[in-house]
Amino acid sequence: MQIATPYLMFLGDVPDKLAAKTAYGIADWRPEWCVGQMRLPGCAADLGIPDLTLDEALAKGCRTLVIGVVNAGGVLPEHWVAEIVAALDAGLDVASGLHVRLGAVPAIAEAAERNGRQLHDVRHTSETFATGKGTRRPGLRLLTVGTDCSVGKKYTALALEKGMRARGLDADFRATGQTGVFISGRGVAIDAVVADFISGAVEWIAPAAAPGHWDLIEGQGSLYHPSFAGVSLGLLHGAQADAFVVCHEPTRTTMRGVEHPLPTIRQVIDLTVQLGRLTNPEIRPVGIAVNTQALEEAEARALLDQLAVSHGLPATDPVRFGVEGLVDRIVAEFPGA
Repeated sequence: MQIATPYLMFLGDVPDKLAAKTAYGIADWRPEWCVGQMRLPGCAADLGIPDLTLDEALAKGCRTLVIGVVNAGGVLPEHWVAEIVAALDAGLDVASGLHVRLGAVPAIAEAAERNGRQLHDVRHTSETFATGKGTRRPGLRLLTVGTDCSVGKKYTALALEKGMRARGLDADFRATGQTGVFISGRGVAIDAVVADFISGAVEWIAPAAAPGHWDLIEGQGSLYHPSFAGVSLGLLHGAQADAFVVCHEPTRTTMRGVEHPLPTIRQVIDLTVQLGRLTNPEIRPVGIAVNTQALEEAEARALLDQLAVSHGLPATDPVRFGVEGLVDRIVAEFPGA
């Protein structure tokens, strides 16, 4: 799938920043591709890039409108359809990470056909996957896991790729969500894979590799989340993870979208080890990544110090404070890598 750049990021009228996390992820990791944003009245997200009309975006060389939002069920709100049709009529391609296929909406399909434009459904793949086998394969794999969804698993894996490469390690980010696929150009939106083939899809994403090579696999959901635990478990087994990093957002008391209480980091560590041993008996935690953006710096550093002591693991905010401590622990735990 080749998506033409640069992008005009469509945010619609999403109610908060988390609902636009696809757009934020692309803007953070591929800022050179994002010429502007397009928002509807009531939108509560702002990427901090210029608000552009379609004509202004075209004048700046924009080639694709990216629907940079996520929502429950991955649906396309009906009142967005006219905006997407207008973009196609203006001469832009359209790319989406939602569950619903763009071409399944008659008005969008007709607009794309009459204008000769491309529709990209990043969440969907034409790849055929086998069921997971769980057979040991060479190479090293790290999985980011979470106490909840939307806590920084993708950002942690991307930050680790950058940090490990800077230290001379052979490491690649492996995308398992639509935003990661936009950023990396390869991967599978794992929550759109038929359940029987989730672990097999992860084995395809992170196949056998050279003994010292690290695949840094983007986690999804949480083993404790009643909506997404099935996806998280399939990822864990398919990753055959040698190492994992627990990702956490410290201000939450319940998991996103449900009433269930947030599990503790210790609970996540213990359950990940227990379940991960099915495909890798040597699985181990190598750090804690905390999204501290809601905390003042002194409070954030105090929390990280407390977590590091109580769990015996390096703890950091990968975006705010870097990943040096995590990389140090990985090198120490896997000296031959």
